[in-house]
Formats: sequence, structure tokens, C-alpha cells
Amino acid sequence: MKKIIFFTAVITFLSVGVTLVKAQRNADDKIKKVLYFNPEVEPDIDEIKDPTYNAFFDAVSDNFSGRRNKMLRAEVQLPFDSIDKQTIVDYCSNNDADFAIVSKVRYFKVGIGKYVFSNQVVVSMKLFGADGNLVTESDHDTYRKNMRLLGSTTNSVKIGTEGAIKEIIKKLRKLKPTEAEL
Repeated sequence: MKKIIFFTAVITFLSVGVTLVKAQRNADDKIKKVLYFNPEVEPDIDEIKDPTYNAFFDAVSDNFSGRRNKMLRAEVQLPFDSIDKQTIVDYCSNNDADFAIVSKVRYFKVGIGKYVFSNQVVVSMKLFGADGNLVTESDHDTYRKNMRLLGSTTNSVKIGTEGAIKEIIKKLRKLKPTEAEL
């Protein structure tokens, strides 16, 4: 009788352990990896590129910290208007990414005459699948959508990036409500 109880207990513990490992593996499979490229900066001035990259990726990492997705960063800048499908496929396969985002940050000045109040930005993003097809795109204008007149350029880039990411997520939910969100 003791052997039967011991054997039943061992089988029960093994089956529970296997079930928990399978559940953990399924949770890891749901995590999406998103590859971000350095944004194209307009106007093309070298002095503003590094601060723009830092502010952009700070906003992206802040946005992904609360989600169950993994952000990957590529130190390559792709042209926003002419994106090669094969390049996206190659980068996604080499980095094991599910999605790729190509973005552009365009600066413009807000002011009256010769008085400049602040630099505002338009952040545009295109989301591509791992197969290289365009899934959705969005843009966020910090001046028109937030009505920000005063503020630093770094904050404008962060607000524009967060707004563009939220718009992409909103469009993804409308496109595929059954799929796991980005």
C-alpha cells in the first residue's frame, strides 16, 4: 500500500512540474521582439542627431518597460521614405525580431517672426512585420496634438515618440483584435 501511495505522489509531482514548465514556455512564446532603427533626423545636422537618438530611445525604453515585449536596438539608420523589404527581412531574421520599426524625426521651429519659442517635432513611424510587409504607420505632431508652445526639444521628442507608439498600438488593435498586442 505504501508503494502505491509513494508511486502516485511521485507521478503527481512530475506531471505538475511538466505542466508548469509548459505554461512557462507558452508565456515566453507570447513575448514579441521589436527591432528599432535609429530615426532619420530632418534637418540633417550632426549636432542634433545624438541628442535625438538618446531622447528617442529613452522614450521607447520607458514605453516598453511596462509591456511584456522586448525592445531591440539597431545602430543603423534606414531611409524612411524608401525602405527595402529585403533589408527589413534580413535584420529581423538576424536579430530574431517579430517586428521592425523605422522612424523619422522632423524638427520645426515655433515662433513669431525672428522670435523662436521652441523646437517642436513630428515623429513618424512605420511598423513592418518580420516578412518585410508594412503593417501600419503613424505620426505624432507635438505642436498640433499636444498644443505645446514652450518646452525643451528633448521633451518634444519623447512626447512625439510616445504618441506615435500609442497610435501604432491603437491601429494594431483595430487591425487584429485576436492577436497579442505589441
